[in-house]
Amino acid sequence: MKPKVLLHGGYIDEYGSFVKQGYLLIENEKIKYVGGLNPLTDDEEAETYEMPSGSIMVPGMIDLHIHGVLGADVMDGTEEALSIMAKALPAEGTTSFLATTMTENPLHIEEALTQTASFIEKQKPGSAEIAGIHLEGPFISPKRAGAQPKGFIEMPNVERFRQWQDKARNQIKLVTLAPEMEGGLEFASYLSSNGIIASIGHSDSTFEEVKEGIKYGISHVTHLFNGMRGMHHRDPGVAGAALIQKELSVEMIVDGVHASPEMTNLAYHSTGPDRTVLITDSMRAKGLGEGTYTLGGQQVTVKNGRAYLADGTLAGSILSMNDAVKNMMKFTNCSIADIVKITSVNAAKELNIYDKKGSLSKGKDADITVLTDDYDVFMTFCRGELAYRRKEEKV
Repeated sequence: MKPKVLLHGGYIDEYGSFVKQGYLLIENEKIKYVGGLNPLTDDEEAETYEMPSGSIMVPGMIDLHIHGVLGADVMDGTEEALSIMAKALPAEGTTSFLATTMTENPLHIEEALTQTASFIEKQKPGSAEIAGIHLEGPFISPKRAGAQPKGFIEMPNVERFRQWQDKARNQIKLVTLAPEMEGGLEFASYLSSNGIIASIGHSDSTFEEVKEGIKYGISHVTHLFNGMRGMHHRDPGVAGAALIQKELSVEMIVDGVHASPEMTNLAYHSTGPDRTVLITDSMRAKGLGEGTYTLGGQQVTVKNGRAYLADGTLAGSILSMNDAVKNMMKFTNCSIADIVKITSVNAAKELNIYDKKGSLSKGKDADITVLTDDYDVFMTFCRGELAYRRKEEKV
């Protein structure tokens, strides 16, 4: 049996309140106790960690949209790539994520789905957990393809999706699609009726078409402002609908590149902490520095904090989740309680795993991120096992 682990310090409780000094007891991958008193009796032993002054324990972050990191990409279709991602992400506070595919050769998509499903079945504690697959494309609009290769775009097709979901062993949890495409509404309806998040993205839908899509099950928006009909005062488009329609959860890439700080602040005033989901949408270059990389078979240049194609089109990000947190607090002046919602609670609820993840509650998975007073990651536990600790600290 694994030893118990006791954490002592400040934390955000399941109600969003800050507890200045408290204890979290981890046993058998779960949170056994959360509260203000030391739960251990005199004859009980546990590996104990005292958190630094000013630090705060929060639920492990959940990234619903990430392609890669440290040279690895989901579309590599290998166990090695997925393992690299799972081991790397706790350093930025992420404890769960959706392995995100992209519009590509269908055979490559199938291989990525098969390998990811296999990896999910073998996962062990101690690294970030793949909570499922985000299928980004190929059922999108060529008018709003962005960095998605147009040559592999397909019309929404339920039968094609069924085949892919079979290869993915029912692990596809979220699909980005353009509902205005032929068959798009029926496809969205099929997804939502089968418990899969239907997300509008890479879409040229009008405001009215988005409203119609919501009737058919669209409930999520992929990377707000990017890959969509933008917002104009006489044509609100997808972006305007995302801000107005309360039925929609809204992804934001908060790096100051995909949307300016001012637009991020404006958007957050509309979406608020209950509808916003922070994501990274990061690609394989994250963590490797400037240079030339690939995304979906295309050359990507990373320079000055931007990843872009030869024509200047943004090609994912190199953003970490904890940097997204720092930026969000700077751009919007939101609270740490809001941060917990937009990095963990909302994603867990959308994925229907809030009974297991998303808050520091008794009985849930011990996915815990410890942030310093300047919101760097000090320590991360993935299902009760220490997955990351800042190097300058002695273990």
